[in-house]
Amino acid sequence: MQKKIIVLALAAAFTAPAFADTPGYTVYGAVNLSVESMNNGDSNTGTAGSSALKVSSNVTKLGFKGAQDLGDGVSAIWQIEQQIDVDNASSTAGAASNSTHNTLATRNSFAGLSDSAMGTIMLGKMDSPYKTSTRSLDAFGDSLADNRSLLGGGTKGTATSALKFDEREGNSVVYNSPDFGGVKVAVAYIAGAEDATGATVNKGSAISMNATYSAGNLYAGLGYQSHTMGDVASGTIASNAAAAGQKETAAKLGVGYKLDALYLSAIYEKTTDTLNAGAALYGHSAMYVAAKYDLSDKNTVKVAYAKIGEINNAADTGASQTSLGFDHKLAKTTSVYALYSAINNGDKSSYGFVDAGSTGGGFAATGTGAKFTAFAMGMKHAF
Repeated sequence: MQKKIIVLALAAAFTAPAFADTPGYTVYGAVNLSVESMNNGDSNTGTAGSSALKVSSNVTKLGFKGAQDLGDGVSAIWQIEQQIDVDNASSTAGAASNSTHNTLATRNSFAGLSDSAMGTIMLGKMDSPYKTSTRSLDAFGDSLADNRSLLGGGTKGTATSALKFDEREGNSVVYNSPDFGGVKVAVAYIAGAEDATGATVNKGSAISMNATYSAGNLYAGLGYQSHTMGDVASGTIASNAAAAGQKETAAKLGVGYKLDALYLSAIYEKTTDTLNAGAALYGHSAMYVAAKYDLSDKNTVKVAYAKIGEINNAADTGASQTSLGFDHKLAKTTSVYALYSAINNGDKSSYGFVDAGSTGGGFAATGTGAKFTAFAMGMKHAF
């Protein structure tokens, strides 16, 4: 017993000064688990559909963040956040995902400086300004009914861009402006390949920006992002050697308005590119509308509809998604929910549900023309 007391006393003596000099930090996170019944229907190519009963972690995360006051309105800020897959996915894809997710800094992680008058600059891996411009408008965000099944670009069954636009980008330098009467601006530069390569090698890069306005019951967000393709297969952006030097862009406008117990939101998105030897390859438009209605301070019903147009004007390459949901609050930070979502593919498209966080959200396509349906029940807790 005496030896234990001596050891504890020595430990306290050596560690106390370190803690005294360490600025405060916050531990935060969320647990979002759901059980899901999914069916991807029969495709028009004759491929038989399949069904699955899954448990998914969705966006279950753990984070640490802090700030140190440097004086004169300036603070040093940092954050380390990671996805945690607690559903114990056992598939090959799930095992690969777990090996990536159950490590540090897989989500928004950065270090930076914040000035009350000049704004904030950060370095690291962060949601792009294009992504953040409308994320709050998704009534089913971070679930299998997430609107990024059809919006946001990326290769989800049917390619809608070479790279994703609604994405968390590594190798980023991000600037967020102060609030100017409800208006905020964000700009990011995303580096491509970081290898030491020849001067003639195109390493790729991206620019992302947004402008948002929030006042009273109104929110509006405008986003723009441009990818320049590189021909070196490393880095976040440098991933399309066949189209090196070519570009793809996306622009979107989103609006949300709260009218008493009713919240309405809408998004319109347009993508263009020069990836087909300087001509368009994946250009398309997409739209999203949603409504949430508070039946009481604990119960909310919601509905959403998304539609993606034909890819590069090719017939029957569009799709639509309809989602219905019910949320019930058990406490301020804890809720349970149920939702239903269906994706109707065109005869030449094969969209499926987005993988919003863990591998449980993704479900492979059987072929073109299939109708995907899913029902989920889950629980969320934030801390």
